[in-house]
Amino acid sequence: MFSLAELEAAHRVVQAAMPPTPQRSWPLLAARLGAELVVKHENHTPTGAFKVRGGLVYLDRLKRERPGVAGIISATRGNHGQSLAFAGRQHGVGVTILVPRGNSTEKNAAMRAFGAELIEHGEDFQAAREEAMRLAGVRGLEMVPSFHRDLVLGVATYALELLSAHPDLARIYVPIGQGSGICGCILVRDLLGLKTEIIGVQSVGAPAYALSFAAGRLVSTDSAVTHADGMATRVPDPESLEIVAKGAARIVQVTDDEIAAAIRAYWTDTHNLAEGAGAAPLAAALQERNRLTGKTGVILCGGNIDLALFQHWVLASPAAAAA
Repeated sequence: MFSLAELEAAHRVVQAAMPPTPQRSWPLLAARLGAELVVKHENHTPTGAFKVRGGLVYLDRLKRERPGVAGIISATRGNHGQSLAFAGRQHGVGVTILVPRGNSTEKNAAMRAFGAELIEHGEDFQAAREEAMRLAGVRGLEMVPSFHRDLVLGVATYALELLSAHPDLARIYVPIGQGSGICGCILVRDLLGLKTEIIGVQSVGAPAYALSFAAGRLVSTDSAVTHADGMATRVPDPESLEIVAKGAARIVQVTDDEIAAAIRAYWTDTHNLAEGAGAAPLAAALQERNRLTGKTGVILCGGNIDLALFQHWVLASPAAAAA
């Protein structure tokens, strides 16, 4: 999909807007896991999530190739939209974002604060995506998909930072939404000639990639029911799935209760706030703790969780009361 030279050039684009994010070892988390652990803190970006890297690279290329572009439009559950809004403001490009009705109020507010026009449509991400594609034609805007070479190239810069600092990682757990994160990790691992296992993580309530990986073909689902909205995908992207099928070791499915426990672990052990998708890799590592040898990496891909959801899901659950 891209060369090491292209990846390094993309990293320079990202570095012009933000410093590298930390990758830290936390003793309490390591003790909880029973293994050496490195956390990649993508919750420490200007938008609180990893996707800002992809937006910066996408808009950099777009403005160079089409300086007169009328604007861009896309669909999101939050972090992708914040990424585009942040990068669009930096490049003077108008951004329209479609979200499903009932989407995170705090993510919606953040997208508006970064300058995006926000439109609520449909009951889930897929419905919002289809409406965004329709409006792109009506308004003459560029439709930005959730999976695109530029987005993967930008997101892959976090994997470059992590694997350059820790080439001895035995495995990395990565959440899967539409696949830019896991594909970036796979491609960087291969470009650097490393043997690190890349392990995808999905919710049991939104297992489209896990089902597709097991079946060896694209499998969509009728619903995506999980509090971890960054993983609430019903239809895998074919190009993404091809990379995952060839380069991932396996895909682990975690429950919302396991994710909530991982969010609590991040808070108590590191005082970092993780959203659902951000905590899912730790949940998967904890699920597989008995099979871990060597050094493990987990991607804390974002910390954008609504306070009301945090209180209801993470703090008020029966599992939290028992902890």
